[in-house]
Amino acid sequence: MQMTPQQALALWRAAGAASLARDWPDLTQRQFAILLEVYLAPPPHTVRGLSETLRISKPAVSRALDRLGALDFARRKTDEADKRSVLVQRTVKGSVFLREFGDLVSRLAGEV
Repeated sequence: MQMTPQQALALWRAAGAASLARDWPDLTQRQFAILLEVYLAPPPHTVRGLSETLRISKPAVSRALDRLGALDFARRKTDEADKRSVLVQRTVKGSVFLREFGDLVSRLAGEV
C-alpha cells in the first residue's frame, strides 16, 4: 500500500515524537542519514564515499561521525590497504538502536 504524502509526514511526526519519549540520543537529520547509509547500504563505507553519496562535504560527514562515534553507533578506522582512506564501520550499539527505531516506525505505520 502506497502512503500519501500526508500519511508519510504523519508517520515521520509520530516517529519523531515517540523517539523523544524514549531515552534515545537526539540525532540531527545529517547524523541520522549517515547512520542509515552505513547500516542499509552494503559496505565498505568511507568518509569520501558518504560525502559523495549524500552530497555533503567531507568535513560535515566527519563532524557527524564524531557524534556517532561518541555514541558508539559507528566507528572510523584507517583503511589498511590505503592509509589515506578512512573506513566507517557499524557497531553493535548502532545496530540495536536502528533495529529498535525500525520496530517503532513499523508499529506506528500501522496506526497512520
